[in-house]
Amino acid sequence: MSVPIDNPAIRVDAEDLIGLRARAERLKLKRAATSRAALAGAHRSRFRGRGMDYRESRHYQPGDDIRNMDWRITARAGDPHVKIFDEERERPVVLLVDFGPSMFFASRGVLKSVQAARLAALIGWSAVSRGDRVGALLFNGGHTELPPRGGRRGQMRLIRALVDAGDPRRRLHAVGEATPAEPGGLGDALVRLRRVARPGSLVFLLSDFYRMDADTNRHLGQLARHNDLLAVQLLDALELAPPPPGRYGISDGRRRGVFDAADVRERKRWRSHFEAHHAAVTRLMESNGVPLVPCRTDADPVTVLTELLRARPGAGTPRGPLAAGGSAA
Repeated sequence: MSVPIDNPAIRVDAEDLIGLRARAERLKLKRAATSRAALAGAHRSRFRGRGMDYRESRHYQPGDDIRNMDWRITARAGDPHVKIFDEERERPVVLLVDFGPSMFFASRGVLKSVQAARLAALIGWSAVSRGDRVGALLFNGGHTELPPRGGRRGQMRLIRALVDAGDPRRRLHAVGEATPAEPGGLGDALVRLRRVARPGSLVFLLSDFYRMDADTNRHLGQLARHNDLLAVQLLDALELAPPPPGRYGISDGRRRGVFDAADVRERKRWRSHFEAHHAAVTRLMESNGVPLVPCRTDADPVTVLTELLRARPGAGTPRGPLAAGGSAA
């Protein structure tokens, strides 16, 4: 039985994303831990650098900016001291949202692309409600860059872009082309993201991370040095365990085949393939200090984001999909 393409589980729906505004009030984008960069909007932050309001002086530590040396106390105490400032600093919220081919899939719940759009809308509503600007980079057959903008106008611009990028008819049209446009690797998207996310931004990465490439780790590390990064890995149940024994028709939109889930060797290959991918994603985020949580296609996106915002860099091993209760049986 075919599913209508206008089904909200298949297509990103503007009314659905607008309706998430009330639920976004539960999200607290302000991080409880002190950030490497200044936090934003109307929130006061401890910014270790030059600013507006002098707070105190303390002993110099390796890595401190020498422009903040407190020469008077240094001369009086006989050892180097630096000034610490409080500063009102804007913190844009920037979203990297993957709409590549693998995101247009689900065996239950909604498509990964729809779930990613809902996560992005929730983050956007929470950001603008607290006076922060919201921007995005959406990557699919190309890249859509949205420089950070505040208020309802900025959020509605994001929603329109999510609806456009999450339209499966665009994907179906691309599959029918002789040389369909395919998204570049994640490394390329991260390079473009650096044009949108200015230093000090709070950056959310929403993807299934199947387009990781040789440059991904390097570009992710460069972003993480100057911004707060948090990641959500979009997952379907079939990426955690093979289906029940049986023969299943499969297709990538161009080629067709059959998966024999009753074959023990095939089930082992299935598990090994996805477990290797999940482990690679976890290593990538862990090596760059990026909190990572999974989000299944049938999960509540508010619950997922609440868990993510509670995460802390360095507070143990980031939770990968299998650690979060996924079964590899």
